[in-house]
Amino acid sequence: MTEHDSAQSAPPQEAIAAALRRERARSGMSLTEVARRAGVAKSTLSQLESGTGNPSIETLWALCVALGIPFSRLLDPPRPQVQVIRAGEGPVLASAHANYHATLLAACPPNARRDIYLVSAEPGQARESEPHLHGEIEHVILAAGRALVGPDDAPVELRPGDYIRYPGDQPHIFSALEPGTWGIQASEYG
Repeated sequence: MTEHDSAQSAPPQEAIAAALRRERARSGMSLTEVARRAGVAKSTLSQLESGTGNPSIETLWALCVALGIPFSRLLDPPRPQVQVIRAGEGPVLASAHANYHATLLAACPPNARRDIYLVSAEPGQARESEPHLHGEIEHVILAAGRALVGPDDAPVELRPGDYIRYPGDQPHIFSALEPGTWGIQASEYG
């Protein structure tokens, strides 16, 4: 088992806890300041940093915005040059408010400013996202099902094979219209 394999097999909470501590230390901000900027309770951030919390996508994204980092920096350990992620593997996060899951497929390597996710959703509650980092652009290619995707005020219905690009630094949604909806999302950071 390599160091990469053991990092991959560690529970996501442990990896997220270590990353939050590392990134908060790099930022020079206190626990109180990061929690305030993210709009989360200080006790919640403390639990997440100790590895005892169970964060939602929304909470983690708010913390990333507060820290000024890409989302993937909380989930993705350093990787070898050749990488394979089998179906059903990889770090998966669930929305607290919708039947929506995101699996990080590729984080930004040095000198790149993008992350790639496999996203899946079921009809019901839309995944409503608050603005991410300033200048972020999101790209979605729908592979199966149908979904309303894009800015809150003007989402577009996508079908398999359709592509959309929209500002990720504005409120936006992903709302499945059919069971088994999934696609690929890429986030570009400005």
